[in-house]
Amino acid sequence: MHVITKYTNVVAKLARLSLSLYKGPSSALSVSSLFFFLHTKTDRERMASCRVPDVVPSPVEDAEQLRKAFAGWGTNEGLIISILTHRNAAQRKLIQQAYAETYGEDLLKSFDKELSSDFERAVVLWTLAPAERDAFLANESTKLLTKNYWILLEIATTRSSHDLYQVKVAYHARYKKSLEEDVAYHTSGDVRKLLVPLLSTFRYEGDEINVPLSKKEAKILHEKISDKAYNDEELIRILTTRSKAQLNATLNQYNNEFGNAINKDLKADKDDEFLKLLRQTIKSLTFPEKYFEKVLRLAINKLGTDEGALTRVITTRAEVDLQRIKEEYYRRNSVHLDHAIVKDTSGDYEKFLVELVGHADA
Repeated sequence: MHVITKYTNVVAKLARLSLSLYKGPSSALSVSSLFFFLHTKTDRERMASCRVPDVVPSPVEDAEQLRKAFAGWGTNEGLIISILTHRNAAQRKLIQQAYAETYGEDLLKSFDKELSSDFERAVVLWTLAPAERDAFLANESTKLLTKNYWILLEIATTRSSHDLYQVKVAYHARYKKSLEEDVAYHTSGDVRKLLVPLLSTFRYEGDEINVPLSKKEAKILHEKISDKAYNDEELIRILTTRSKAQLNATLNQYNNEFGNAINKDLKADKDDEFLKLLRQTIKSLTFPEKYFEKVLRLAINKLGTDEGALTRVITTRAEVDLQRIKEEYYRRNSVHLDHAIVKDTSGDYEKFLVELVGHADA
């Protein structure tokens, strides 16, 4: 089943400037210089597993190579993998723009025609801008017959406030309605009561904490959980509005004061769907690498690989914190993530994922 690839890309001034450089004889040098600055290392990139060379071809040259990969009787999947897995989001966006301007076609639609199955989905998701990718995944999850609340919760709790805002902007641009509106329409009861504020909030991202407040709110959480008032407005307010640093301080106070980690106290009914959502909310907000490790472990170890979860985590975290997730995966399983992927997948899909994850032996 083909992935929906009808997207309208917003062309940034940077993209227009870079593409205009191709008209002169010094275009290759100019664009290479531009790409070098696009890949200035940040702390976030150091936690990423995706590795981009210091000097890469221009977007036009990459677009030409991708076009060649589609030519002839068979698609050159290896060429596609070698290019896309070693370009960052800004570079991939410029490649899409160059491809559209040079060949008058949407690169995503070309993937849709030339590729198939799990490999196609992985390539398309990776090529999308991060905010567009999350918007697509969020919309897709609201349409499933058995609502996949977990993906919505994952997006709401593991993205920065700025990134989540960009997802909501992309969602509105693509689907002509707000993400919160769509989620509210497709959910009900306690699930809606938790998900909508999680998606609506703009959390403070700093490290400052208020110790007296953390003690006060730890007691509130304990009282509500002891009373089994899991859907209480105060409990939900604390989880959905406090900064991650403040929430960590509150949960540490909870553990110190009452002798149990909060998630243990939320296991009163292991089959209760809402309690599962609360536990996931807390885990993904406070220990995202542990949350993603578990998603990957379950995707790989279950009877029949969950390619959807495997693809989603790798394509969304390869430029964020997959290095940390890989370390947690090895600590928990004594197996390197790339080795587990090789054992559980095959073909071009396997090669694509392993290139994004990186080789443990490299």
